[in-house]
Amino acid sequence: MPPIFALIALALPLFAQSGPRIFLITDAEGVAGVCRQDQTDPKDSEMRQLLTGEINAAVDGFLAGGASEVLVWDGHDGSQTLSALTIHPRAKLLMGGLGITMLMERGYSAVAFLGQHARANAKAGVMAHSYSSLGIQNMLMNGKPVGEIETRAALAGAFNVPTIFLAGDQAAAADLRAIVPDAEMAVVKEGLAYYTCISLSAQAARDLIRERAKASVAKIAKIKPYKLDGPVTLEVEYSTRHSMSIDAGLAEGATVVDPRTIRFSGKDFMEAWTRSRAR
Repeated sequence: MPPIFALIALALPLFAQSGPRIFLITDAEGVAGVCRQDQTDPKDSEMRQLLTGEINAAVDGFLAGGASEVLVWDGHDGSQTLSALTIHPRAKLLMGGLGITMLMERGYSAVAFLGQHARANAKAGVMAHSYSSLGIQNMLMNGKPVGEIETRAALAGAFNVPTIFLAGDQAAAADLRAIVPDAEMAVVKEGLAYYTCISLSAQAARDLIRERAKASVAKIAKIKPYKLDGPVTLEVEYSTRHSMSIDAGLAEGATVVDPRTIRFSGKDFMEAWTRSRAR
């Protein structure tokens, strides 16, 4: 996945005058009806239709709840999955990799996840992984297993922005519930194994997502941003020693733990995150 440092743009006002603005991070592995690796190909027409339908249902819900804007980030496999031809007419579509300052002056009120999978090695998580299913075996933050959900919620939290909503499988919902218990969850499928699930129909998933997305907007002022106090370590265990960047262990605050693992340390989350290569 491309860098997500754009979330630091969420540091600005909690609410726009005309209503809250939602930053929706999308992926594919957590979409209803998707349970095999081949289905996650960005060019798979059925997956794109299923994902887009869920996104548009979420946008409907956020707008019905009072949001003034929904920015949808195409966050799956190189940001090449979504199309402006089929995205909700009132949504904005963010495509491509992002720099640190690109959205610094664009204040967003809350972060939401859709199509989200659980962290690597999560029990019964459908295609569960942490950033890279091929390159990364495991990721730990202050000694606890994490994935995109925890790190991106922490990144938003570093700028006082709450994470309010997630649509995905039950394992992904459990990951977010562990750190943001009051967030709204739309569980669209139950994982039984890595490539096995019991899924809602596309229509049932969209109806649930619309309902929970709408409810989440009212919680923005009540949900506390996810924050990590004090020094932070982010440990990345790569699948093979060849997956690890040659110069990663030379970064400031980096320690080579073993031939496949590097620990990045910082005085706070942002410093450790900036030093890591898992972003």
